[in-house]
Amino acid sequence: MLIKDLLSPSRVLHALEGGSKKRTLELISQTISQQLDDLEEEDIFSGLIGRERLGSTGIGEGVAIPHCRLDNYSQVVGCLVQLAKPIDFDAIDGAPVDLLFVLLVPADACDKHLQTLGNLAELFSQAEFRQQLRNAPSAEALLEIATHYKVDN
Repeated sequence: MLIKDLLSPSRVLHALEGGSKKRTLELISQTISQQLDDLEEEDIFSGLIGRERLGSTGIGEGVAIPHCRLDNYSQVVGCLVQLAKPIDFDAIDGAPVDLLFVLLVPADACDKHLQTLGNLAELFSQAEFRQQLRNAPSAEALLEIATHYKVDN
């Protein structure tokens, strides 16, 4: 699945004032639920915070990929977030997080979920990609970078 298939302009947040992991996930859950009529804010937040209780989704280098499976939902949805200030996310390297990609998948989409997570982790492991996102001056620029980033081989 391509990153452009997961995002929409309304689910790309630039310079979000998160303040904490919990507050950031609340704001993201609110944003997604406002864009998608069939998803409730509380269901999204509960899924994301429940997953965080199992272990942080902070993958290092200032990046987190919060994710969860949702019952009674059939689409894969993403939300790209650049935070105004890095926050503690209990990442594996201990570094604060300033870039997040939230992934919501249907409860029965296990293989697709794992494959998409792997693809996102690989993309965010690239220093140039992270730096471009951090330097993006707007949500529009974030979306452009995320959907058109080319890997030089």
